[in-house]
Amino acid sequence: MVLDEIDYKILRCLKKNAREKASAISEEISLSVSAVIERIKKLEASGIITGYTAIFDQKQLGNDMTALMEVSLEHPRYYDAFCEMVASIDSIVSCYYMTGDYDFMLRIVTDSSDSLELIHRRIKSMEGVSATETHFVLKEVKNEYSVIVHNDNSN
Repeated sequence: MVLDEIDYKILRCLKKNAREKASAISEEISLSVSAVIERIKKLEASGIITGYTAIFDQKQLGNDMTALMEVSLEHPRYYDAFCEMVASIDSIVSCYYMTGDYDFMLRIVTDSSDSLELIHRRIKSMEGVSATETHFVLKEVKNEYSVIVHNDNSN
């Protein structure tokens, strides 16, 4: 699907508020409600919009600790088992396979240093994990919850 400027405007509106009514988007971008609905359906059908979600304030849920953990594996044969283990731990909210000195970067959100320690022990004791380095997040400066909508003139 080739996107035009109107599609990008709709995506920017949905990025700000995924629950925005088509009528409000219609007013903002000067397009009929039916055309907005049709375009959103096409964006969903094409896989550009993959879903909608709620964003929670982790501190209000009691999760005051965020850490970034870099992990190295001894050999690529441990990749699948490591990814399965990561998927099984709810406190690991992001996992990136990357280049560089470490193979993975994990973002861990948890309620205490004790629970972080348990996660750290579980990762360190897994067969194939050769090294880790953990960084505590002091303050979240920016956290975008969706991909960047290119063709955005507002930068």
